[in-house]
Amino acid sequence: MASSSSSSAPVIKQQDIADSMPDALKQSRYHMKRCFARFVGSGRRLMKYRHLMDEIENSIEDEAERSRVMDGLLGYILSTTQEAAVVPPYVAFAVRPSPGLWEFVKVNADDLGVESISTAEYLKFKETIFDENCKNLKRYLINRANDDNTLEIDFGAFDFSIPHLTLNYSIGNGHNYVSKFMTSKLSGSSESAKPLVDYLLAMNHQGESLMINEMVNTVSKLQTALIAAEVFVSSLPKDTPHQSFEHRLKDWGFEKGWGDTAERVKETMRQLSEVLQAPDPLKMELLFSRLPTMFNIVIFSPHGYFGQADVLGLPDTGGQVVYILDQVRALEEELLQRIKLQGLSVKPQILVVTRLIPDAKGTKCNQEIEPIFNTKHSHILRVPFRTEKGVIRQWISRFDLYPYLERYAQDACAMILTHMECKPDLIIGNYTDGNLVASLIASKLGVTQGTIAHALEKTKYEDSDVKWKELDGKYHFSCQFTADMFSMNATDFIITSTFQEIAGSKDRPGQYESHAAFTMPGLCRVVSGINVFDTKFNIAAPGADQSVYFPYTEKQKRLTSFHPAIEELLYSKEDNKEHHGYLSDRKKPIIFSMARLDTVKNITGLTEWYGKNKRLRSLVNLVVVAGFFDPSKSKDREEIAEIKKMHSLIEKYQLKGQIRWIAAQNDRNRNGELYRYIADTKGAFVQPALYEAFGLTVIEAMNCGLPTFATNQGGPAEIIVDGVSGFHIDPNNGDESSNKIANFFEKCKTDSEYWNRISAGGLQRIYECYTWKIYATKVLNMGSTYGFWRQLNKDQKNAKHRYLQLFYNLLFRKLAKGLPILNGEAQEEPQQPASTAITKPQQPAAAEGTKPRPSTQTSAPRRAQSGVQRYGDNPK
Repeated sequence: MASSSSSSAPVIKQQDIADSMPDALKQSRYHMKRCFARFVGSGRRLMKYRHLMDEIENSIEDEAERSRVMDGLLGYILSTTQEAAVVPPYVAFAVRPSPGLWEFVKVNADDLGVESISTAEYLKFKETIFDENCKNLKRYLINRANDDNTLEIDFGAFDFSIPHLTLNYSIGNGHNYVSKFMTSKLSGSSESAKPLVDYLLAMNHQGESLMINEMVNTVSKLQTALIAAEVFVSSLPKDTPHQSFEHRLKDWGFEKGWGDTAERVKETMRQLSEVLQAPDPLKMELLFSRLPTMFNIVIFSPHGYFGQADVLGLPDTGGQVVYILDQVRALEEELLQRIKLQGLSVKPQILVVTRLIPDAKGTKCNQEIEPIFNTKHSHILRVPFRTEKGVIRQWISRFDLYPYLERYAQDACAMILTHMECKPDLIIGNYTDGNLVASLIASKLGVTQGTIAHALEKTKYEDSDVKWKELDGKYHFSCQFTADMFSMNATDFIITSTFQEIAGSKDRPGQYESHAAFTMPGLCRVVSGINVFDTKFNIAAPGADQSVYFPYTEKQKRLTSFHPAIEELLYSKEDNKEHHGYLSDRKKPIIFSMARLDTVKNITGLTEWYGKNKRLRSLVNLVVVAGFFDPSKSKDREEIAEIKKMHSLIEKYQLKGQIRWIAAQNDRNRNGELYRYIADTKGAFVQPALYEAFGLTVIEAMNCGLPTFATNQGGPAEIIVDGVSGFHIDPNNGDESSNKIANFFEKCKTDSEYWNRISAGGLQRIYECYTWKIYATKVLNMGSTYGFWRQLNKDQKNAKHRYLQLFYNLLFRKLAKGLPILNGEAQEEPQQPASTAITKPQQPAAAEGTKPRPSTQTSAPRRAQSGVQRYGDNPK
């Protein structure tokens, strides 16, 4: 986004819209005068795209004339406008011509004069609407003393020396472009590659040197030694173990880590020789994927009840837990494979650091160390929240935990160093709280850091930034948004699941893009928050656990012990606490959906599509897994409304005999077999959400070979290739979507192989793009590459670190100290076992889960006490 500061990284040309808009207005001056009169007629307000279109429809009553206007340049400008801040006589437009690119203009409604404005000026318009201290624009703009007191945040001012992407289709491919930029930096004179030599010299594991030693401490010495060593290694049989010739390599200055066999050592040496001779991005990526840089990883996820059993469905505990546990298994497997190929005998360590909760509700969340099932070297490490009075015993909502995080970061850091007996090589945060703690500890230890948002709350609530005062008492968004800003800018790389998560689509800004520029009136004005063209953004989509979600055709692996229960779940005629409704014709295929029962998941929308479409009803049965049947069992207003709507739709369209409504299911092993059971009926999975950031159920269904119809709003549009590996459906056009599903099943009747082709296409898409193996490879490559990238840019990193220190200590820390904390005295720390040594895990147990709705903490307030070290006191 454009910034008011000239030092910010330029990503748009502000004059384009400002130059073309005057001519566009002149072409329809009469109608535009009427439109703008209506815009300003209601006084100060923030208009969204839908409001603009409503006013245009009311101003230009003739449909043909309205179409002529909207088909021209003015229509293009208005159709790409995200919002307009109206402060009579001005209307300030935020125009988004393409993902990640924004332009701001203001139009005087009196004379239709157009002027380009900066990001900061546009945000001031919004502030005059929502800030009670800004009674009118004129006074606000003239009173410079007042304006000077507004805290203006500009992170872009520190990125001018770092190369950025320029093409929006490159967004999310940061790792690839960093390799290109590193290539450019290492090219040139023979000594340009000296930073790489220094990086290799510093490589070690627990004090033991890896790769090279001081004998080859210059580029020329290293190149000469590589030539001699490669000639020697080439003379050996390819499968000669490294141990049998490592002493000879040491004579040339080479340590362990090149490979486990002569062939592997030769390949790695040749790759380094080629990079030193003439750097190339692909060779650079391949080299860094082989370097022994990753052994110990820490993953943070403080909120909720983090465990492996009996936790899913508890407050703030859902899909993130499943994601991290699957992530850990994939990362450990990839680490072990890499370490073996590097010829090392190192044991990796992965710690998932979460909160220890003494009042654990029957879970293991009060257990400090817990081995992770199906791993050898990975554990959950739980650290309690503390105040000066002791350990906090009970669960705390994710919206209320900010006062505890700084002390928690210090305690966690000490425990990590104790358990690992070394610094981690990579720290990964999850969600706002985990990302903040990861940022604090990564800064303190000087470790490479990655962050994963999972969900950025700012995009869930419309205008939550300008309305932060209204929402702060319940959600504490002032803390959350500043914490997110801090972590996004502190981290070395950001892991996302889709392009849309970063930069949205043609019509909708991305979750991260919404943090590019925003204002919280009376608190701060962010003129440059995060730049989606930053090379730190990477797409690494998760997979589904393929031991749970595997194709229906793999008969020998099928969990047939679940079949009687699934048969009862789908086809018994009696209603009970687990299912409602029945299916009278078992011969029909089943269309199946599984999600939370809330508005955005659109389960009631799917039910209504089905109810209205007689052709679809004649072809298939409908089965939905969602929520409760009894509204009195829910505490969520939105879910209660959706439950009542489901009952009314079943009655309205007389769906009994054609619909089975099943309560939320938490056994994912049985859920996996349920997908396959539906596939046995030659059915399909439908994901009808109004918007879906990623779409894990889409991945699960496709893994099981179930043809899938999924929303075109969000991540599923990237997962599925329409008509090849599944189908896109428009959640805002139920008739079109239900007919598309009906067409599929009719075609299956005339083409007996059509169902199989779509099923196979879905599986091929999964294996090519959406497995945990692919994910783990990408993340470890990022950790290695960005570790070197941060060394190449350490001066810029240090300058931004100082700015982040100020931001944290003067803004976030002050906000967190003012938040309420739990009422009642904290309890003394519980006694821990005499030994907390990490032990070998027990036999695995089945993990469970679907993602529940969050809950919030409602405790009487006390003020948080600090008494802890400030961020940045001892930066490293």
